[in-house]
Amino acid sequence: MDLQRLFLFLIFAFSLVLVWDGWQRYQHPEQYVQQATTKTDLPVASTKTADSMVTQAAIAQQQPAITATGKTIHVKTDFLEAEINTVGGDIQRLAFLRQPDGQDKTKPFVLFQKGAEKHNYVAQSGLLGEGMPNHNSLFTAEQTSYELVGDAAQVQIRLVAIGANGVKVAKLFTFRKGSYLIDVAYEIENLGSAPLNTSAYFQLIRDSASPDGGSKLVPTYTGPAVYTEKEKFQKIDFAAIDKGKLEYPKVSDNGWIGMVQHYFVAAWLPKDKTNREYFTRKLEGDLYSTGLVLPVAAIAPGQKTSVSVPLYAGPAQSSLDKIAPGLGLTVDYGWLTVIAMPLFWLMSWLQSFVHNWGVAIILLTVLIKLAFFPLSAASYRSMAKMRVVAPKLEKLKQQCGSDREKLNRAMMEMYKTEKINPLGGCLPVVVQIPVFIALYWSILESVEMRYAPFFGWITDLSAADPYYILPLIMGASMIIQMRLNPKPPDPMQARIMQIMPIAFSVIFFFFPAGLVLYSIVNNILSIGQQWYITKAAENESKTAAAKR
Repeated sequence: MDLQRLFLFLIFAFSLVLVWDGWQRYQHPEQYVQQATTKTDLPVASTKTADSMVTQAAIAQQQPAITATGKTIHVKTDFLEAEINTVGGDIQRLAFLRQPDGQDKTKPFVLFQKGAEKHNYVAQSGLLGEGMPNHNSLFTAEQTSYELVGDAAQVQIRLVAIGANGVKVAKLFTFRKGSYLIDVAYEIENLGSAPLNTSAYFQLIRDSASPDGGSKLVPTYTGPAVYTEKEKFQKIDFAAIDKGKLEYPKVSDNGWIGMVQHYFVAAWLPKDKTNREYFTRKLEGDLYSTGLVLPVAAIAPGQKTSVSVPLYAGPAQSSLDKIAPGLGLTVDYGWLTVIAMPLFWLMSWLQSFVHNWGVAIILLTVLIKLAFFPLSAASYRSMAKMRVVAPKLEKLKQQCGSDREKLNRAMMEMYKTEKINPLGGCLPVVVQIPVFIALYWSILESVEMRYAPFFGWITDLSAADPYYILPLIMGASMIIQMRLNPKPPDPMQARIMQIMPIAFSVIFFFFPAGLVLYSIVNNILSIGQQWYITKAAENESKTAAAKR
């Protein structure tokens, strides 16, 4: 196999790897995470109380909505704008004031929304047990509007419901300044004459619709996810819930559970060393629930107790590990995380100096090119020598005619005489493919790149170039680079190599502009390095020929 054929094969293989990687993420996201070994049905707890928790949770999830019409409570902080319904105390709308919408930049991004034309996504919670308020119960509130203003560090909303069994329940929401965390708590007072047994559930209800602004050609994961110290981060895609193939830890005393989508995550974060049961269920229509159940210690008559679980609803960032272990893994860099995370860290560090993500990508490309400089130099020297001996190869081809075996032996002998390694130009390509894919996912998955401008018409480096100018420039740079390579001896290969820049340009029409920018800069640097080495090799050959 000659150099050009191997080089062509590697480019083709790279394309297949990239497309296959995205396709596998879309079709089988569970293959990219650690698999659990638990059974597929809901766990059977070791005590009667815990056993009833799951049964009652299932009942609560499938209860029909009550006919009472609740009031809408409006909450606004510097980060969030929320709507809470007094029926159940559901968070039925949650907007991120510092994150623009995926299609209309003038509007805030809305994560939770109920009754929307194409999308339903709400946060619910409630108490289990006869007469206990759940997400269908009617609560009362002192006012219908709350706003965090001035120097206030937090704002708290208090909803109250009286149960049929002599229980008074207050549901509290605490929103904090400069935070995407919402504390959801219950204060339970037993006003009856008998001990009270209950448990609390916290769940997210969502349909399977992908977020607006996404691309089917560049799919990202949308669906439930769970994390525990033992099993680590696991995705539970909607298809697995439909089929009942639920392999994730059901019982634990640590971790969290939530819903993940491109750039954003909502997750319930109970305290560590607290027993909990994780669950996922298919509801009516295209709705799915995922959440947890927490036991509540028996409450004696006249006594009070409380239970609280923070809800994080905001951008997915690697720094979220500071809030809860494993929460940063919701930034899904895939199977090349070990490469993607350092690349994004370095890119972020560069951005902190230049204050432009596009410039940071350019500088990162230069650094990557410098890191691979010795390998690239060896590759281009090998190609340059192949270019110099191209006339000799053509003469050998004419001499050997259709005898392929004789031609291959003659070529190998010539490579040996000229001290050419026909495989020398391939190693840099192989080595850089994982870097390219890792950078692809670090740009695609990082919310920091969302709506990050470069200059001119490039206002979002995480999205495709709207006018396809960058992909066309990249295609042109590929044409220039290929003209520096030795011409393939096989006419079919030569035609394929001519088509390759066009094919890659079309493929890159759908890639993030930041990744295309990286490719352009990498190609330009490669052209300069290859031109210099090729000229040096040609001059060296002319000097050697003149001495003979």
